[in-house]
Amino acid sequence: MAVASRLKVAVAQVATDLHHLERNLERHRAFIERAREQGVDLLLFPELSLTGYQVADHAVDVAMEKFDPRLLTLAEAAGEMTVIVGFVEEGYAAQFYNAAAVLRRGRVDFVHRKINLPSYGRMEEDKYFAEGRYVEVFPMEAPWAASLLICADLWNPGLVHLAALHGATLMLTPIASANEVVGGEFSNPDGWDVTLKFYAMMYGMPVVMANIAGREGGLHFWGGSRILDPHGEPLAQAEGDEETLLVAELDYDAVRRARFALPTVRDSNLDLIHREVDRLVNRVGVPVGIRRTV
Repeated sequence: MAVASRLKVAVAQVATDLHHLERNLERHRAFIERAREQGVDLLLFPELSLTGYQVADHAVDVAMEKFDPRLLTLAEAAGEMTVIVGFVEEGYAAQFYNAAAVLRRGRVDFVHRKINLPSYGRMEEDKYFAEGRYVEVFPMEAPWAASLLICADLWNPGLVHLAALHGATLMLTPIASANEVVGGEFSNPDGWDVTLKFYAMMYGMPVVMANIAGREGGLHFWGGSRILDPHGEPLAQAEGDEETLLVAELDYDAVRRARFALPTVRDSNLDLIHREVDRLVNRVGVPVGIRRTV
């Protein structure tokens, strides 16, 4: 699959059939086969790609445990390719998470549980899901290491910074972004364009983003999935909201050179950050909105 420092990555910008696991599983199998035919090393699906985004009270009905046979079937289909899918995970003690699973070689190798659950605009994820607690990275083919953060996780810059400090050299970003969900004059497409370019450029880290395609319920998911190089320049980008498979090749040497030119990770001064967070949490009168569990 991967040759030396090169990694062939792909995004499956797919439509979702809300609450219909079997239909979505079949769509995933078809895109996995398409990606395999093109020699892809890593394939990223959108947030909650197996269930649709607006699961709401149906979360209990569509939830799967980490080693559900249906996930393992997709993992078998993945073979040597790394495939990331979005699902509702039922964890310990019947807790339900907006999660993404890393599948390869017939196994579920890693699961990220969404940390930043939005409760603004038309979003109320914190009403239905438990909150993830950890920022971690998982190893790819050497020398790559990937961070997996879901949608609104990237709207907390601290989480991205932590991922970079944990050693991520590739950012995987499954999202479910619709035009109407924030409201007002806020543009989701424009906001994501700025955000993704900023993180790629700031951390010298390629970004792979997968969004849902088309309409689901009363929401219009605008697509716009993309693959950015470590300078924030697009290597592949979906122009609309149709289903598509985007493919691009990443080169680790470009990451090395970008990070040498702009050493954000090197100069992050973790000791200062740790000291200042402790000072903020422990002082009297923590500002409103700052959790003492930081």
